[in-house]
Amino acid sequence: MKSFNLTEWALNHRAVVLFLILVIAIGGVLGFTRLGQLEDPNFSVPSMTAMVIWPGATAQQVQDEVLNRMEKKFEQLDHFEKVKTYARQGYGAMLITVVGGTSPADQQEAWYQARKKCSDIKLELPEGVIGPIFNDEFGDVTGLLYAVKGDGVSLAELSDVAEDIKRRLLKVPMVKKIDIYGKQAKKVYVEFSNRKLAALGITPLMIAESLRNQNSLLAAGSIDTKGDRVLVRVSGQFASLDDIRNVPIAAGGRLIKLGDFTTITRGYEDPPTYTVRHNGQQVLMLGITMTNDGNIVDLGKAIEGAVAKLQTELPYGVELERVADQPTVVSESIWEFERSLLEALAIVLAVCLVSLGWRIGIVVGLSVPIVLGVVALVMLAMGWNLERISLGSLIIALGLLVDDGIIAVEMMVVKMEEGWDRIKAAAYSYAATAMPRLTGALITVAAFMPIGFSQSTTGEYAGGIFWIVGTAVLFSWVVSGLITPYLAVNMLPKDFGKHHHGGDPYDTPFYRKLRRFIDLAIQRRWWVIGATVAAFALAVYGARFVPQQFFPNSSRPELVVELRLKEGASFAATTEQVKKMESILAKDEDIRFFTAYTGAGQPRFYISLDPELPNPGYAIFVVMTKDTEARERVRSRLMASVNEDFPEVWVRVTRLELGPPVGFPVQFRVVGPDTQRVRSIAREVEAAVASSPKVRDVQLDWNDPVRALRVDLDQDKARALGLAPADVAFVTQTVMNGATMSHLREREDLIDIVARAVPSERLDVDTLKDVNLYTREGTVVPLSQVARVRYELEEPVLWRRNRDMAITVRADVKDGEQGVSVTQEIRPLLKDIEAKLPFGYRIDVGGAVEESDKANRALMAVFPVMLVTILTILMLQLQSFSLMFMVFLTAPLGLIGVVAALLLFQAPLGFVAILGITALCGMIMRNAVILVDQVQAEMAEGRDPWNAVLEAAVHRTRPVALTAAATVLAMIPLTRSIFWGPMAIAIMGGLTVATVLTIFFVPALYAAWFKVGRTVALPLAPAPAAAA
Repeated sequence: MKSFNLTEWALNHRAVVLFLILVIAIGGVLGFTRLGQLEDPNFSVPSMTAMVIWPGATAQQVQDEVLNRMEKKFEQLDHFEKVKTYARQGYGAMLITVVGGTSPADQQEAWYQARKKCSDIKLELPEGVIGPIFNDEFGDVTGLLYAVKGDGVSLAELSDVAEDIKRRLLKVPMVKKIDIYGKQAKKVYVEFSNRKLAALGITPLMIAESLRNQNSLLAAGSIDTKGDRVLVRVSGQFASLDDIRNVPIAAGGRLIKLGDFTTITRGYEDPPTYTVRHNGQQVLMLGITMTNDGNIVDLGKAIEGAVAKLQTELPYGVELERVADQPTVVSESIWEFERSLLEALAIVLAVCLVSLGWRIGIVVGLSVPIVLGVVALVMLAMGWNLERISLGSLIIALGLLVDDGIIAVEMMVVKMEEGWDRIKAAAYSYAATAMPRLTGALITVAAFMPIGFSQSTTGEYAGGIFWIVGTAVLFSWVVSGLITPYLAVNMLPKDFGKHHHGGDPYDTPFYRKLRRFIDLAIQRRWWVIGATVAAFALAVYGARFVPQQFFPNSSRPELVVELRLKEGASFAATTEQVKKMESILAKDEDIRFFTAYTGAGQPRFYISLDPELPNPGYAIFVVMTKDTEARERVRSRLMASVNEDFPEVWVRVTRLELGPPVGFPVQFRVVGPDTQRVRSIAREVEAAVASSPKVRDVQLDWNDPVRALRVDLDQDKARALGLAPADVAFVTQTVMNGATMSHLREREDLIDIVARAVPSERLDVDTLKDVNLYTREGTVVPLSQVARVRYELEEPVLWRRNRDMAITVRADVKDGEQGVSVTQEIRPLLKDIEAKLPFGYRIDVGGAVEESDKANRALMAVFPVMLVTILTILMLQLQSFSLMFMVFLTAPLGLIGVVAALLLFQAPLGFVAILGITALCGMIMRNAVILVDQVQAEMAEGRDPWNAVLEAAVHRTRPVALTAAATVLAMIPLTRSIFWGPMAIAIMGGLTVATVLTIFFVPALYAAWFKVGRTVALPLAPAPAAAA
């Protein structure tokens, strides 16, 4: 039975093929214009945060009595990877992470189970604990940030305006949610003098009781009449500050109004917990998050229109300024990649036209946009977007797309030059080359399997390479059998090749010279094999000198400047340093604007950012420079001056990262059960890391204890006076920080009424011993008479990882160094420390190495499947164990060119470059398979093995060289990309060497493998193949 010939069918149904071309052309254009646009591919951040508040507790108490219970429950979650806990005085937070690559549905189930397990233990938590408060939207990206600012406008008024803007912008299509950052909680402060209260005989408890009684909202009953039910309402709840001032307090047998001996004012949370300042002015920040199925560019246009309308309706003095503009960044980024794609497409078409002639060049070149059109339709149907990974994948695929077309058309042309008619030649081309080309395509696709099926965050980020390259390569095979022959038959003239009629197209001076070189390589096969093996060994040795990285930094113009004060620093101290930094940035002409976030991290306006958990001693600036060159100038100036300008602050100046977040590139975690022992070991590790000349700013993520005031109560005296520890704590809390007594209701706002001492009494630590306590007899006793107040040291913060204490020694690397390489150099320095570690203690590697290893392990998990797949494809095509293993052994030889290119251009070997090397292995095996198939075809036509190998190599030289040239030259636009550049360089170097190896080494290897000997002398002009 005759096998189905796709080309023959296409040429017998030309109207159908023309219809398909028109549909693909129109659909492809519409598809590309309708694809969603993003800066980076969507990938889930497999983490959720949980927060608890326990006023008055030490960090140790928060850890032992609250977080420890929660950790035990979280370890029972499916897909659990780690839980990092962060305990500080009165506060605790946890970051629960499931294994990277866990499906969104399984992640949501894990978060639901986490909530459920925590609700089960809520009754076991100590009294006074607030929470846990969960955030499973930790990975949401705030694509648009707008600063709401106003000169002469109070924060309260600004807050009302921001709420109104939020309400209106939520109606814009594709808006998922809007958060307001920097909003200060409104308060009503009742400030008193501790001494005056003592003189009047009034206690804080009396004030609290009077406020609660006056302001309580209780059911007052109802009356049922014959016709209806009438509810009874009792007035008197607070509606204004005057209502609070007029609250009566019984003192000394008479009533005194609260306002007569206290000062009652409106204000905000004091001290603040989180503020946002833009260009030195305190503002509110609106963060807009897009729906999962939205288009960020379209959202940007819709928001821009809505904001333009809002601007005309805002109160006088209030303005909206766009601070983070992902739609514009995406538009510019997409255009940059589209330009690279168009340049690569032009290069590929130029290669085809120059090397094949204009007619054949157009035939082969037209197949590229047709395949891209099909890919666009597939992307649209699958919901894939245009972003960094997908556009880079299309550029990678461009060079591969012409291979099928070149092979198919070249075989057709060769047969036409031998005197065949166009239709018969086209059908023969498909019959002779379709299966080897399909095998090569499948091998190329299979080489990308590890990243496509990698169960990791990195795989989720970069996995689109497999699907898009695979789609493009497989459809390229279909197009080469269906559409390319149709175009060739219609575009090539009937007399094409008649001047070669009866002659051999490979009998030219160039091919005769090439034939002699290949013949020499086969004759001196062991020299060729030996030289290749030696070059490969040298490449393996040289690989150790190639810089290593995980993912590179972004080319975006933003700088991130972090200020980290010592643990225990006050919010006021941090704000002072923030203002100092603002004054420096404001004078820099290379800076467009800057925004400071104090008390916690910034919103996640960029997917690779990992926001900092709440910390009053932390602030972060997002500095928008004018361009990338300006960014580097600003960074250099800041790094040169910060140590002198901020001697008591850790200042870190970084660029934005690409890929999953890493943080500090060099990290070593010291893990163990005892805090002090862990700290001691961490100091040794810190010294070892600091000894490396390639690192800077070595630090610990938590450090020395801080001072605290301990009130040692004399229990006998306290009991005699009727004082309990809770009474003392309430009084000291009220006097020093303030205690919430009641609430003022204003529409939807519930404003705390806070009683506290006047500033002169509450802001001086020495006044604590003089705080007045009130006995059950009504007498006043200073705290110093029943307690001893003393300073002591306590841990300000405790970090744990999977229930073990953990201190991380972390550092940045100096310019020109890579975190992975530097970490590997430092590891031997820790051998002596590790050798004397007590039982239960260890040093783990974190940072870029940990994330890189995690990604590589996920790749290696799929690697056996890839190997089996490739070997299966080879076996089905070659049907010989010997041939299968021979072809497979050629795969790693591209490393010769890869290492040479990376070293020559000083490009790092990162995750993306590793993907390029993997793809290169597939390309090399693809060429080897088609060459071996050509050898078998030559022998089937009656050639002896020696000349069959020789002629097969000669026949494959032009398509191999043209495909390599197209692929290598198509990579040129990618070399400008920080992200794709190393991979482009690796493929260019590797494929250039691999092309030479395919032409000379593979024939020599085949001859050696099968012991091919010369039986006929090399003819100067081989006899033409007989027409079939």
